[in-house]
Amino acid sequence: MKQKTNKILSIILPLTLGVFLVYYAYNQFKPEEIELIKSHFIHADYSFIALSSFFSFISLASRGYRWKYSLEHMGYKTQFHNNIMAVCIGYLMNLTIPRSGEVSRALVLKKYNDIPFDKSFGSIIAERVVDLVLLLLFVSIACLLQFEHLKTFLMETIPFEKLLLLGGVGILGLLVFVYFFFYSKNTLVLKIKNKISGLVEGVSSIFQMKNRKQFLFFTASIWISYVLTFYFGMKTIEETSHLPFGIMMCAFVVGSLAVTFTNGGFGAFPFMIAQVLLLFGIAQTAGTAAGWILWSSQTGMVVVFGGLSFLLLPLFNKTKNY
Repeated sequence: MKQKTNKILSIILPLTLGVFLVYYAYNQFKPEEIELIKSHFIHADYSFIALSSFFSFISLASRGYRWKYSLEHMGYKTQFHNNIMAVCIGYLMNLTIPRSGEVSRALVLKKYNDIPFDKSFGSIIAERVVDLVLLLLFVSIACLLQFEHLKTFLMETIPFEKLLLLGGVGILGLLVFVYFFFYSKNTLVLKIKNKISGLVEGVSSIFQMKNRKQFLFFTASIWISYVLTFYFGMKTIEETSHLPFGIMMCAFVVGSLAVTFTNGGFGAFPFMIAQVLLLFGIAQTAGTAAGWILWSSQTGMVVVFGGLSFLLLPLFNKTKNY
């Protein structure tokens, strides 16, 4: 009963948050501003969306191809078409139940390649850890590129005394965390240490695999494609088409984080994009329109490729004995 309740909540809560953010965002706009947003949609340069979608497909293909190296490291062979269709189905499932895509990916290979679920799922988690490291790298790059602007914003928004207090609390919290992490014998802390140790081992194994150069190459391909997908998506409307690279990176990082908040970023992605661009002087109507155009195009692509993958997997695996 508890497990069923948690599953229902995992679906309803992110969806509710997405609906609330959509309502909250549009409730702030006057009727003439709503018309302006519609105008942005009508006059957008959709050739850039086509280019953005192309790089989005490259990221999907790269993720599917990269996966085979993780599996080969464990002694399993797969076909590229099964890998990429499993990835597409995974993204489609994330639109319904957040983070369910990883499970569905592993189930696809269990069904069509007889790869044990725990093995393929473990390889996916290891990939996610690598992707998290890359995301943190992009966060650092964005902060460095916009350091002066962020510093000015914080100084103007938060009094200096409060900044010092927050800094002191942060340092104290870090010291307490480090102490408990290394010296505590608490059961929960020991479990966390064990999980972190396992994740570190999973990431380090990537650098021990035979085809680590190819794995890292396709990892780079995935994230470069993500950046280019976002970059060209922002060029669809005039107000965001000439943004400096540093601002683009800030918006990209915020958008990447927003996707994890709700089902595929529904509501959260456009809202957060608009908010971060507002900090850099971009009108909220323009930021909202750009966010929705990019989100809609990418979601439409996921639905199409995910749906096709459900239909094509059985056809590409006719010799499979059920």
